[in-house]
Amino acid sequence: MGQVDRRKFPRVHDEDLSLELRLDDFDTVTHTLNISASGVYCKIPREIPLMSRVKIMLMIPTEMNGAPSINTLEVTGVVVREHPVVIEGETRHYDAAIFFDDLSPADREMIALYIARKKVS
Repeated sequence: MGQVDRRKFPRVHDEDLSLELRLDDFDTVTHTLNISASGVYCKIPREIPLMSRVKIMLMIPTEMNGAPSINTLEVTGVVVREHPVVIEGETRHYDAAIFFDDLSPADREMIALYIARKKVS
C-alpha cells in the first residue's frame, strides 16, 4: 500500500524557479527543487540552522495580456528540514525545505495557479 500525501497544498517538482534567499550574514541566488503554496525545497551552498527565519524573493512566471511576465514575491520562511548532499565524500551543497510563514492569500493563489499550470504542461 502506497503512502498517502497529507499535504494541504499540492507540490510540483520544478527546478525552473529562481529565488534569492537572505539570512542575516548570508545571501544567495539559487533555484527551486520543488514548490507548493506552503513552502519551497531548494539547493543552498551552506548549512543554515533549523528553524532559522529567512527572507525569500521568488520569481513566478505568469502571463499578462498573453505576454510572458514575472511576478516577484517577497516572503519570509522558516527552515524546517535540511540535509547535506555528499558526492564522492565531499559536501557539494545542502537541500533545504522552507515553510512560508507569512504568505498572503494573493501570493498563495499566485503560487497555486503556477503549480496548476505546471501540472497541466
